[in-house]
Amino acid sequence: MEHTHLGRTGLIVSRLCLGTMTFGYQCDDDTSFAILDRAFEAGITFIDTADVYPLGGPGSTLGATEDILGRWLRNRRDDVVLATKCHYPTSRRPWDHGNSRMHVTSAIEASLRRLRTDHVDLYQLHAPDPDTPIDETLQALDDLVTAGKVRYVGCSNFLAYQLARSLGRGEVLGTARFDSVQPRYNLLFREIERELLPLCAEEGIGVIPYNPIAGGLLTGKHQRVGSPTEGTRFTLGNAADRYQDRYWHDQEFDTVDALRPLADEAGMSLTQLAVAWVLANPTITSPIIGASRPEQLDDSLRALDKPLDDDLKDRLDELTLPYRKGDAGR
Repeated sequence: MEHTHLGRTGLIVSRLCLGTMTFGYQCDDDTSFAILDRAFEAGITFIDTADVYPLGGPGSTLGATEDILGRWLRNRRDDVVLATKCHYPTSRRPWDHGNSRMHVTSAIEASLRRLRTDHVDLYQLHAPDPDTPIDETLQALDDLVTAGKVRYVGCSNFLAYQLARSLGRGEVLGTARFDSVQPRYNLLFREIERELLPLCAEEGIGVIPYNPIAGGLLTGKHQRVGSPTEGTRFTLGNAADRYQDRYWHDQEFDTVDALRPLADEAGMSLTQLAVAWVLANPTITSPIIGASRPEQLDDSLRALDKPLDDDLKDRLDELTLPYRKGDAGR
């Protein structure tokens, strides 16, 4: 397993990050532990979760993913870089959401209890909060760093201007800096290449993108005729509509069909091709890969063994150029 620095920091992370949003709803405890074991044995030491996972689960499952992860981490805590997130509602109380000092402070305490640890290595805002001044949020996060409950801070789903403003305000206030961003990025969603990735490259921000295989559509296992396959993210509880809206369209299926011969020519699976393409971007730190069964990790892991050559990378970029919306060359 390759390792790299998280942005300009001294923190070293594995070149692939394990996402855990399937644990506790799609995956029972035994399956979740098996996935964690498989990833760890392969050298993945960077693990990402969130206080509202598992994805798609009812309210009763909220926090189950962190709880499962906390039990697996016994006697392993020092062997992994652990990341979690806060922002989304964790109860019906009106103050238990967003990026206010009150919510950020209470959310980290709840996460630490479930994770059975006294600190997380990377604490991220799961989304921006237009109702809370960014100064308040940055000062709250800085207090967590000072208290030793958080080592580094980052954000997820921020637009480029929101990240840039946060960096600027942090410099003025002298608070902890966002050292990572977690955006959606794959062959079917390339919008972040226009502004967010150049900003991250210039400012030394680590990029740990999610959805590198587009929720599974880039595996090639889905058929456009009929309903989405049961048990996948396209049918998963309250997440189904979101994933269908993102990817379940004729244009995306046409693109997957066009990618198949390129993968075959390269001697790669579609999954391997998709993850290798994300890894080929020099601004990317560590794509987040996930699974609902341990063996599903194998193709993603193989992406590290066979980097894309320049010609194949150029052909993939050209084929998926329409997903880089707003590009002048479109």
